[in-house]
Amino acid sequence: MGDFMRIGVLTGGGDSPGINAALRAIVRRAEAENVEVIAFRDGWRGILEGEGAPFTLADVSGILHVGGTILGTSRTNPFRKTLRDGETVWEATEGVNTITENYARHGLDALVPIGGDDTLGVAHRLSARGLRMVGIPQTIDNDIAGTDYAIGFHSALATVTDALDKLHTTAHAHHRVLIIEVMGRDSGWIALLGGLAGGADVILVPEHSFSVSYVEDCLRRRLDRGRRFSIIVIAEGAKPEELGGAQVTQGEIDAFGHVQLGGIGYWLARQLQARKALQLTPRVTVLAYLQRGGVATPFDRLLATRFGVAAVEFAMDGHTDVMTGMQGTQIVPVPLASALAGSPKPLDPELIRVARAIGLA
Repeated sequence: MGDFMRIGVLTGGGDSPGINAALRAIVRRAEAENVEVIAFRDGWRGILEGEGAPFTLADVSGILHVGGTILGTSRTNPFRKTLRDGETVWEATEGVNTITENYARHGLDALVPIGGDDTLGVAHRLSARGLRMVGIPQTIDNDIAGTDYAIGFHSALATVTDALDKLHTTAHAHHRVLIIEVMGRDSGWIALLGGLAGGADVILVPEHSFSVSYVEDCLRRRLDRGRRFSIIVIAEGAKPEELGGAQVTQGEIDAFGHVQLGGIGYWLARQLQARKALQLTPRVTVLAYLQRGGVATPFDRLLATRFGVAAVEFAMDGHTDVMTGMQGTQIVPVPLASALAGSPKPLDPELIRVARAIGLA
């Protein structure tokens, strides 16, 4: 595409290891095609405020392994979520017009937003207004449809697995039930795969509600076998039957209408503590933001690099309203409409079957 001159980039939503590797790849691929890159800081807030700046090879030198995002992030949302006739509708605020104006003022031929379904949802709605968007999926929850993996998931999985390896020694030494609360609002990818890799004894995910009696039965069976400790991995979005299948929340709501989750681990600990017949003391570890931190694993660095290269190439080939997706071993353009329609992506039933086959879920 001979007249293609300038591409914008921003990172939105929660951070994760691997984002910087994608930024590096975008700049390096664009440089090879004599395409200028303009960076916007702090997610959609950056282009909303119009403070874009040239993003060069010097800016991305040495960031391949660095966690987080050197561009910063936010949960800024230029659309407003409302209910109309019982259906959710995203209404444009004045900020949408401002973004459109700033897109034109910076002379952008395309914009590459990196983030989860909220960030990509904004990109999809902006595409409908004529702005060329090529997104990159990034979320440790791995719950974006249309791609086998999103940037950050593998690194978070490594953190959870390492934590379980360490916690096993304390659980064994003190004869305790250790409950590890991990991220996962609607999908249990981190909990299930982390629990499998880290040797958990019980895994509780949002896809299926659970009862405290079920957990107690699992612990009793281990006691009957002489195992005087247990490790429980529970996703923050897990749904206890005792609460009518409701999630445990902390009451805060973000700009995309999501209520903040957290506390399910402590709730479960209190329920188990009340059942004194178990004679095991429950303790809780909430991994929280530790799952987002640290250096990216080799897999995430490679995935992010492939996504960054593909995003530039897709944009230059004329694609819009798409994201990069890993399907098998290929990186393909995935329509944002289909990706968002299938999100949050639930756990692969085969993985659930494997966990159940060895008595973990």
